Amino acid sequence: MNKIIVVLLAIPSLVWGQTSDSAADANKDNPWYKRFTIRGYVQVRYNRLLETNPNLKNDQGDKSIGKNGGMSIRRARIILSGQLNNHVYFYFQPDFAASPSSDDLHFGQIRDAYIDVSFDKKREYRVRLGQSKVPYGFEAMQSSSNRMPLDRSDGINSAFVNERDLGAYFYYAPAKIRARFAWLLSEGLKGSGDYGVAAFGVLNGQGANRPEKNEGMHVVARLSYPFAIKKQIIEAGIQAYSGMFTLTDRHLSGKVKIEDDHTYEDKRVAASFILYPQPFGFQAEYNIGRGPQYDPALDSIVHKSLQGGYVMASFRKKINRQVFIPFSRFHYYDGGKKFEQDARAYLVRELEIGLEWQPSKYFELVAMYTISHRRTADFMNENNDQKGNLLRLQAQLNF
Repeated sequence: MNKIIVVLLAIPSLVWGQTSDSAADANKDNPWYKRFTIRGYVQVRYNRLLETNPNLKNDQGDKSIGKNGGMSIRRARIILSGQLNNHVYFYFQPDFAASPSSDDLHFGQIRDAYIDVSFDKKREYRVRLGQSKVPYGFEAMQSSSNRMPLDRSDGINSAFVNERDLGAYFYYAPAKIRARFAWLLSEGLKGSGDYGVAAFGVLNGQGANRPEKNEGMHVVARLSYPFAIKKQIIEAGIQAYSGMFTLTDRHLSGKVKIEDDHTYEDKRVAASFILYPQPFGFQAEYNIGRGPQYDPALDSIVHKSLQGGYVMASFRKKINRQVFIPFSRFHYYDGGKKFEQDARAYLVRELEIGLEWQPSKYFELVAMYTISHRRTADFMNENNDQKGNLLRLQAQLNF
């Protein structure tokens, strides 16, 4: 594994040796404020309108759902980025809505901090180093500022906490396709951004802002291509990862039975299909795999199979300069969540019906009605079976 990382780090020096200084420093005369960009977004939510069950919670998603929940700032992010020259790009994104405990709000925490090192002038081949999103799952890589449903689906998002980890990733995409990825974002078509046509990487595997806890690293690979068919764009992808995940004291209740080394197999494979909304949109992803999961019959955390995904339909309509996007998503998950207490077992079935309204590019409103059935099991509560409905509202500022 260490040899792979060394190769990823060594390639840029080999390629740069073949590039002229003038090409490498094409924008060196630009002042810093023309090479740096600052942007961000803030999301304010209320989740308790028409609520039928205050005991219905979503610990992985929005923690302000249910009992004692109120108005909340779901995300408050400032993004600093810049193409320093033809070969070096940086991206830094903190979030000031993190909550280290149920009694605290609005702590700063790093979400992304990475550099991209490109091998060629067109930046078709690049290596990403640092903490960033893991190239696994379209919805996981899609920014929360672009996603229509207010939270990611349990089936895909249960792969990596906060969708991120520390790692080294190789990305490849032809210049034409990189331009297509950028166009999907600029046109408001809910793209995921540019994570390449092909991606390969190694990562710690313990989650964002958490250190490695075992000798083995995770390996991830992804292939995805946005096909242009007349005026429509269809993206199809497949991705997989494999590694070992170590449960720490933060994951355990103290009495649950567990493997001696606390380390479990962690692997998945997923397929993605996206029909971008022009005006009709359709999106579906599904993954299967194995990971740690609490078993009530054994009072133990064991290796178990998992599966889950979602289907979503949408319609995008522009009226003058305003955009309306009605959507509906059903998602399902049957498996463990390795980063929750005792690798909590989940069975989730959830239907969401919503409308996103964009009166301007700076402001958005989303109303989403959720019909949910969530059953969980851990050592402290082996049968937490909750059903309920609620209307959720979100205002988003883009700057």
